[in-house]
Amino acid sequence: MSKLYFRYGAMNSGKSTALLQAAFNYEERGQRVLVAKPAVDTKGDTAIVSRLGFQRRVDFTVTPDEDIYEKFAAQRSRVLKSTGLPVSCLLVDEAQFFTEGQVDDLLRIAILEGVPVLAYGIRTDFQTVAFPGSRRLLEIAHSIEELKTICRCGRKALFNARKVGDRYIFDGDQVAIDGVDVTYESLCGTCYLEESGGVLNSGRRPRSEFSYPSGPDADFS
Repeated sequence: MSKLYFRYGAMNSGKSTALLQAAFNYEERGQRVLVAKPAVDTKGDTAIVSRLGFQRRVDFTVTPDEDIYEKFAAQRSRVLKSTGLPVSCLLVDEAQFFTEGQVDDLLRIAILEGVPVLAYGIRTDFQTVAFPGSRRLLEIAHSIEELKTICRCGRKALFNARKVGDRYIFDGDQVAIDGVDVTYESLCGTCYLEESGGVLNSGRRPRSEFSYPSGPDADFS
């Protein structure tokens, strides 16, 4: 049985490079792959671009209201008609931007169509909240692998901090594609808390602002 794989990591952990390498490995052996990404990811337009400068045009993009199973089937038929070869793997970048239903369809593609699906993405947003697509992948993927990168301090990076210019931002929409105005920096937990003033989510207060009951009659139920 083919499987659904989720390979996640903080920003700049080499996810796109790993995807492009996987595609190369398949094609070097004469096999065909399909590469896709969510349409909301406008970085690189219709291409996947790695930090190392490598890029590849995707075979199709998917909007939140589109049927990814249907689009996959159409592209697979196109490949079979033009090359006479079946699709050996589906690779998707920025998988965090897929809806939960689209992630469910990635699992169906792997199981029902017998095509391995390799999904790459980040786990949480700049407020440390899981993206719906990533949360669903963590729930149902057959295999989960973390791709690691380092923080500015040398520790393993865990979170994705959003910056506008040189200023860290901890409020705003969940999705803001990095570009001229918005950039992201991978931080470890310690550095993230230093920059956020102890806040892990803009809707919650820092731990230091909470008062806890104490004494023999304290109720922690």
